[in-house]
Amino acid sequence: MALHRRVQEHESDAELEINPVYVQEVSCEIPRFRISQRGVLPRTALQVVRDELILDGNARLNLATFVTTWMEPEAELLMAECSSKNMIDKDEYPQTAELEKRCVNILSALWHAPSGSDAPGCSTTGSSEACMLGGMALLWRWRARQGADGRAEHPAGRPNLVMGTNVQVCWEKFCRYWGVEPRYVPMERGRLHLRGPQAAGQCDENTIGVVAIMGSTMDGSYEPVLEISHALDELQAARGLDVPIHVDGASGGFVAPFLQPDLVWDFRVPRVASINTSGHKYGLVYPGVGWIVWRDSAALPDDLVFNVNYLGGQMPTFSLNFSRPGAQVAAQYYNFLRLGFEGYRAVHQACQDIAMHLSSSIAKLGPFELLTDGSELPVFAFKLHDDVTGYSVFDLSERLRMRGWQVPAYTFPAALEDTAVLRIVIRNGFSMDLANLLLDDLRLHLRVLEHHPQAQLPPEFQAKRVSFSH
Repeated sequence: MALHRRVQEHESDAELEINPVYVQEVSCEIPRFRISQRGVLPRTALQVVRDELILDGNARLNLATFVTTWMEPEAELLMAECSSKNMIDKDEYPQTAELEKRCVNILSALWHAPSGSDAPGCSTTGSSEACMLGGMALLWRWRARQGADGRAEHPAGRPNLVMGTNVQVCWEKFCRYWGVEPRYVPMERGRLHLRGPQAAGQCDENTIGVVAIMGSTMDGSYEPVLEISHALDELQAARGLDVPIHVDGASGGFVAPFLQPDLVWDFRVPRVASINTSGHKYGLVYPGVGWIVWRDSAALPDDLVFNVNYLGGQMPTFSLNFSRPGAQVAAQYYNFLRLGFEGYRAVHQACQDIAMHLSSSIAKLGPFELLTDGSELPVFAFKLHDDVTGYSVFDLSERLRMRGWQVPAYTFPAALEDTAVLRIVIRNGFSMDLANLLLDDLRLHLRVLEHHPQAQLPPEFQAKRVSFSH
């Protein structure tokens, strides 16, 4: 959520321009930064807001975001019908609550929850909230273990959470909000995400868990959950430390079951306590909806669960947010019905085919080095070869924006800050035709940059550009 500061007084008098065709009021003054004395007709308000939004980028050409930018008209209609329903009101909207429960059951089965485990879970506003809930459960379980070990009054130290520096910022927020020490494993050349030995090497008696990412936002790669688990098994055998894993499957949780069904990363790994995912990414729903599922009720401490009375019974609820529309949950259930397993597989396979076509074509252009190729998530990252001078990935990113393409350029985190990359995310709705148009534009801008190198910018400006792009 962006922070917006109050504008200066003299700016608040600036007024928005209205097309005279739409003005049917005697006086129509619309200040930008304060509420007007009188309202306007619906058509006038619509025209004003639409004119403002023309300056937004084209969502279909946004290759930066993982978030769904296209849904079927029937799904959009369903969401419009459900937008006034409040998900938190289980009593007033019991069937919406039932659809949420069905979605949780579908995901728990998709992620191979143990038979008969009654794996609990819930919807959230997105994967970030789901990560917070997963982290809280790990923290509460660590506190319980401290008490069982007789250390409740004299804890051994501050709780910590082990993860790679490639995690999404929500994990940094979790650690700061709940007083947990983040133990980051830095990336290095040849290892762009967390591996087993590095994860186990950071753990001690105060480790609440290890976060493994199924689909790094940096390059689309999967972290090896099974390898991390084996390393933690060895740690437990050597030192008696039983460290659980939370899988951040924001993107991969909706991709791996369909494209890599034999990859063992989910509840088939006994050490995995919980999994989150984004329904509004490869779950193919408009923002915002996320999901979290725990292995069993033992993985979710009772202290964190509240019960609401509806239809004469009790419904457990566990969330940080309260009022939010039921539209996204209804749309998620719609997608499960509409697509089925084969439909999801076909959609994601098409995305992966396009990603790998793009990555292989980009690799043949000459100046680029692929870091990933889209064979895990349909996402890949690439950089300029070290001997390319005169322009940077940031220059190329800016030139692509001239045609509407939003391809982010950024640097990697700690220990690899000198590596700047471009990343492309392929989502449903981005066709092979669009991919070939992107390649045509990429070839054109490369020729321009090679013949007209960009002036070198001051380091401080480059730093600002890196921060903004990231």
